[in-house]
Amino acid sequence: MSDRKALGNSGELKAIAYLQQKGYVILKTNWRSGRAEIDIIAQDKNIIVFAEVKTRTNYAFGFPEASVNTAKQKLMAKAAGNYLHDNNLENEIRFDIIAIYYSKENTWDIKHFEDAFFPNPADEIDSFEE
Repeated sequence: MSDRKALGNSGELKAIAYLQQKGYVILKTNWRSGRAEIDIIAQDKNIIVFAEVKTRTNYAFGFPEASVNTAKQKLMAKAAGNYLHDNNLENEIRFDIIAIYYSKENTWDIKHFEDAFFPNPADEIDSFEE
């Protein structure tokens, strides 16, 4: 396992613990649908939250949250639609980004962006792949 993969896994574990401390119920982690993967699917009261976790050790390539580009958002939206369909859910949904900065001093800075993006209606969130 590469250092980058280990850092990503550690960041996801920190994000899960963070969400649980906020009272979220974790439904799935690393859920796959086609080419898309959703890092965390959680429930916040009656809202299903689809969260992307980005962890960095420096800002050389920008802030972690900025790396969730339009293509990633489209993939997440389609995967979310598939998850809702597969589980026969009609809950309100939300897309969040959890940006994590890990410093060499072994500290974790977590920023949670609720409603980080809204899928374009043309992306057909409620359509699913068979």
